[in-house]
Amino acid sequence: MVNTAIILAGGLGTRLKEVAPNTPKPMVIINGRPFLEYQMEYWINQGITRFILSVGYLKDLIINHFGDSFNGASIEYVIESKPLGTGGGMLLAAKNITEIFIVLNGDTYIEVDLNSLYKFHNKLKSDWTFALFSTSDFNRYLAMDISSSGKILSFNSNATNSNSTSKSGLVNGGVYLIEPSALNLLNFNSLYESSLENQLLPNLLKNGAKLFGQECTGRFIDIGLPEDYYRAGSIL
Repeated sequence: MVNTAIILAGGLGTRLKEVAPNTPKPMVIINGRPFLEYQMEYWINQGITRFILSVGYLKDLIINHFGDSFNGASIEYVIESKPLGTGGGMLLAAKNITEIFIVLNGDTYIEVDLNSLYKFHNKLKSDWTFALFSTSDFNRYLAMDISSSGKILSFNSNATNSNSTSKSGLVNGGVYLIEPSALNLLNFNSLYESSLENQLLPNLLKNGAKLFGQECTGRFIDIGLPEDYYRAGSIL
């Protein structure tokens, strides 16, 4: 089973500063509680017992709020002394992990049946499995081409193909189930800033990693924009 989750919580949250100044994005308040509490609570109910939080911007607000545990799950922190981006932050947090783990974006909430994703991952002997959702907003999310078996064939295909007539398609939901051995296929390390979506994932595909995706039909919330932040209060 999967016990460990990395949460990428080190970003600046530039687009949310007008509604939540001086607050790290995962800590914005939704119905009286930090967004990160909802996210961690959901994954604890899915069986996660250990969180590793990659933090940087206003990190003390996160560390002081949660300490070393939340609702029975342990919490560890890796601190980005300089901005490392989603790629560098993930690699830093995963450095000493030796068993399968998940990675989550600190500003998104997606309902994923972890047991189902884990079975799908094992059945296909995947190196890296994506939780996907359907949308028509290809400019905002990482679109991809997928075979009938769920194998990832290419990234950004729908977003960049001007001839595409698709009104909706599967995109990256920001939840990744990862074998530690997959990280050995990457030509990146945790000392430098990198983008998970724009650099690490294309590099994995180029280097022959077995990438698969499973569609998830549960609720999806991305608080990256003010309008979505306000909408989140009616969903969570």
